[in-house]
Amino acid sequence: MRPATLATDKVALELPTIARRLKELTLPEVDAVVGIASGGVVPAAIIAYELELPLKLIAVNYRDDANRPRFAAPQLLGGVPRLPQRLLLVDDVSVSGQTLALAKQALGDRSVYTMVLKGHADIVLFPEIQRCVAWPWQGAPNAETT
Repeated sequence: MRPATLATDKVALELPTIARRLKELTLPEVDAVVGIASGGVVPAAIIAYELELPLKLIAVNYRDDANRPRFAAPQLLGGVPRLPQRLLLVDDVSVSGQTLALAKQALGDRSVYTMVLKGHADIVLFPEIQRCVAWPWQGAPNAETT
């Protein structure tokens, strides 16, 4: 199924489309899923549920709700939870890779695979999408993430 384009030139992805794409993936063997709060919480929860794995969160922030940078670089906003050795680190979007890099660094010497729905990571669910996306969990039809 092809993602719809909204009148505002954002790509609208529905949850069934995301779920189907996830089921088509072969993911590495990991012991837990770590979601980057806040954008990665819902995708990580879906993946953890599908894989029947624990879900943990790590708070890293760079952008505000309007998608504007609020810091010069991503910031770790809390501690790192107790985690096993093999992890799948999940965020919704990665443009520069800075947030994933900071989170991966904070996770220390663990084996970490990165995954995003759109952008750049070890695993990208929608590599073909280049425009902003209206995610189904963001509420209003004009909500976006770059």
